[in-house]
Amino acid sequence: MRKADEFAGKVQRVEDFLAVHELAGIVLSRAENFAWLGCGADNLVDASIETGEAAMIVRPGCVTVLASNIEADRILSEELDELGITEVQSYPWHQPERRLEVIRRLSTGARFVADDGSAGLPPPPDGFAELRYTLTGAEVERYQALGEEATQAVEAAARALEPGITEAEAGGLLARRLRARGITPIVLLVAADQRVKHWRHPLPKAVPARRCVLMGVCGRRQGLVAALSRMAHFGEVPGALHERHRTVCAVDASMILSTVPDTPACDVLEAARRAYETARVPDEWLLHHQGGAIGYRAREYVVTPDCEERVLATQAFAWNPSITGTKSEDTIMVGQEGVAFLTAPGDGWPVVHAEFEGHTVDRADILVL
Repeated sequence: MRKADEFAGKVQRVEDFLAVHELAGIVLSRAENFAWLGCGADNLVDASIETGEAAMIVRPGCVTVLASNIEADRILSEELDELGITEVQSYPWHQPERRLEVIRRLSTGARFVADDGSAGLPPPPDGFAELRYTLTGAEVERYQALGEEATQAVEAAARALEPGITEAEAGGLLARRLRARGITPIVLLVAADQRVKHWRHPLPKAVPARRCVLMGVCGRRQGLVAALSRMAHFGEVPGALHERHRTVCAVDASMILSTVPDTPACDVLEAARRAYETARVPDEWLLHHQGGAIGYRAREYVVTPDCEERVLATQAFAWNPSITGTKSEDTIMVGQEGVAFLTAPGDGWPVVHAEFEGHTVDRADILVL
């Protein structure tokens, strides 16, 4: 699919949304919305914020790009060059108030919304984020390539670990391999030894690894995010850790195989809760969120017991069940005939054949170094 065609289809989704909610336009500045509508475009320069340097303003029959004179030409020529956008509004970088003047002029006397509250406009009505959930064929292709290369990066970094390496050094190995593939690590977790047991979200520290290392990442490229975790152990894996890891893989299998179109997302969490209970670790699910939908955010939403979302076809999920000291995580795509893995253990990576209701799913085992 040509990007211009993908873009046209997404603009139509937005225009239909505007019509349903009787809106005259919407300002999209947040990175996830700009990347989605822009078919992989990146409007971020400062990665510490969620609102980028350019916006797209969608009105019926018209899409306007709004950016400062620093960014306008670059965004058009390097990020949006295949989309056929011709309407551009630029303002001097030293007069940021001019950006607000453009938005106010375009929205005067009409019902407008803005995803970042620009010019005091209200946020989009509920349901706008759902426009991102069902992926196009072109997005699936980009996601498959991202998942494969993110897996290669994480597993290559894990294989390069040596006893005594610090978590920070391991994180650097991982970040370099991701960046070399054009992937930005927006979440990067590394834990060694006791820190694997203590923290579910271990930011890498200057702590040397003696026995065990857990590495987890959410990597973004062209707006899409892939999540996965891998564990490595120097020498034979202790029996207790081996059993805990097999158990968490079984929980993961229960979630993956329960991710079926039109299923309430909370039912997937309930399947996990029952699996934890069967494994006699009933409270472990309370110690960490279990994941949820993924796409243009690290989690489009995290599934809770009262979550009202339903699983959609051609939607991505990343479940991440954990049991103290171990974790299982990959990114999957939901299809009518079952799930497909966007990230999965690569060639030569050991696997656990995890079972759920008579079906088997291969999950990443602990790599012995």
